[in-house]
Amino acid sequence: MEIPTFNPIKPDNQLSGHILPTSGGMLGVCMTVISIVKLTQANQGIGYWVDDILAADATIFLSSAIFSYLSIRSNSKKVYFEDIADKFFMVALILMGVAVLLLTYNII
Repeated sequence: MEIPTFNPIKPDNQLSGHILPTSGGMLGVCMTVISIVKLTQANQGIGYWVDDILAADATIFLSSAIFSYLSIRSNSKKVYFEDIADKFFMVALILMGVAVLLLTYNII
């Protein structure tokens, strides 16, 4: 009986199947919050900045979803596209956190 060992090399497309639907969902969240900010704060003060940040955030989530899809569909560059999708996804999450902090605490 052989003892299983830890393999530090990640298998292909391990994350892409998770990044694609989550990026799509977060894109919808960004669009919803943009709509709510426009309706409630009428682009004044903090709403102006949060609106712009979330618009950029939605674009980054869309890029993440596209690269994740390319990773799933590609035969030769799976790991490359997945890595790009993962990086875009993390940047978008951080940017969304910044938007939440600005909106919640009215920093600007």
